[in-house]
Amino acid sequence: MISKKLTINTAAKKAEIKKEIYGHFSEHLGRCIYGGIYVGEDSDIPNTRGLRNDVVAALKDMGIPVLRWPGGCFADEYHWMNGIGPKDKRVTMINTNWGGVTEDNSFGTHEFMDLCEQIGCEPYISGNVGSGTVREMSEWIEYMTSDNVSPMTDLRKANGREKPWHLKYLGIGNENWGCGGFMTPEYYANQYRQFQQFCKDYGSNKLFKVACGPNGGDTTWTEKLMSMLNPMIAGAISLHFYTIPTGNWNDKGNATGFSEELYNRTIRETQNIAPIIESHLKVMDKYDPDHKIGLIVDEWGCWYNVEEGTNPGFLYQQNTMRDAIVASVNLNIFNNRADRIVMANIAQVVNVLQSVVLTEGSKMLRTPTYHVFKMYKPHQGSTLVETKLENTMYAHEDIAYTDISCSASETKDGDLFVTLSNANLHEEYVLDVAIDKAFSKYDARILTGAMGDYNTFDAPDQVIDKAYSGIALNGSAAKITLPPCSVVTVKFTK
Repeated sequence: MISKKLTINTAAKKAEIKKEIYGHFSEHLGRCIYGGIYVGEDSDIPNTRGLRNDVVAALKDMGIPVLRWPGGCFADEYHWMNGIGPKDKRVTMINTNWGGVTEDNSFGTHEFMDLCEQIGCEPYISGNVGSGTVREMSEWIEYMTSDNVSPMTDLRKANGREKPWHLKYLGIGNENWGCGGFMTPEYYANQYRQFQQFCKDYGSNKLFKVACGPNGGDTTWTEKLMSMLNPMIAGAISLHFYTIPTGNWNDKGNATGFSEELYNRTIRETQNIAPIIESHLKVMDKYDPDHKIGLIVDEWGCWYNVEEGTNPGFLYQQNTMRDAIVASVNLNIFNNRADRIVMANIAQVVNVLQSVVLTEGSKMLRTPTYHVFKMYKPHQGSTLVETKLENTMYAHEDIAYTDISCSASETKDGDLFVTLSNANLHEEYVLDVAIDKAFSKYDARILTGAMGDYNTFDAPDQVIDKAYSGIALNGSAAKITLPPCSVVTVKFTK
């Protein structure tokens, strides 16, 4: 057992932790949409207008604030008019990015917006720049948000939606440096400037436009893009960063049955997102010193080899305590940069990559990552406060990383909410916590287990969060025990 000091200064308020930092990403990829979110109205699986009731309920309970759709790489092949109107008349397409399967477009704009309304979250539309047209994107915005007398409004009404939807977040293109067109940053920036000009605000609907930002640590893209943007035309730029434990895209390591060495490499690799974020923010500061343009990490999470026997184009992987630690580390990083990060979307919400939910036929389970998101829910909309943690490191041979992760916020009710994780597989830590004001009560939760523990459809509750009593509170002082491989949350109340 090792003691370390944690100081929390609630008087040093930093920024609102935007609820959208706890966002999610859905794509027409594998079983994310079909079978995961959408089963159709004729399915024996309980549903509301084709949307799985169990998945909707789980996401609503978790507190999902925003959902990005339809991609991903799929977005820059997606033509929205193919996904509206009677389903027996919708145009099919081949999903060339993900498995070469036929996409029947039975899940389109109406179904996605219905999903967001059922969950109670903001929709985040990713528009097609790679193979689409300015007119196509412009008319999609009009179709969704206009209440004027116009052909697009009339078409929406004819398809069963009388009132326009509310749409705040619009991504103009996706990964345009790669699958979205292999564009140069200068070319994309000009495309962005043109496309965004024709995406109009209708009535009271105001668009928050997101430009396609860099891949990982590519600051050259950020430099070129920022030099050609201004806050009048862009609310944020996006960043994509995936944790690849091996650093090798051809063999990314397995989601289960992994070694301790691979676990440690995963934690080290996922922490690399912090300096990468700082490198991009430094460039953004150069062109936007008033910080009017935000940063959105709209694809992040672990990417492993697919589960054996599954379609390699479907990116289906299990989810273990290792993923829970990764989720905790990343969310704490995002929280601590809430002054600049306005949204983050883990990839992906169901059955793809680091999912919060997995389904198999009529069965559904919540992954360890799901439980982390639910445990962290009180941070949404709270105010980040200053934390100072005595340095803690894991080091073995060529692998080294900070093993305790932390962030804290003051809730709207005046409570202090602290989230922690201990990535170390062997050391238990006791944090001596000094707070600048006194509290009389606490409520704590813990998620813990062996690094490779995960939930199955036959045993869906092997890894779940539970009430935790490893806290000693004495006014403005507390001791928090962090077992190895654990995520702990504590809410201090007066």
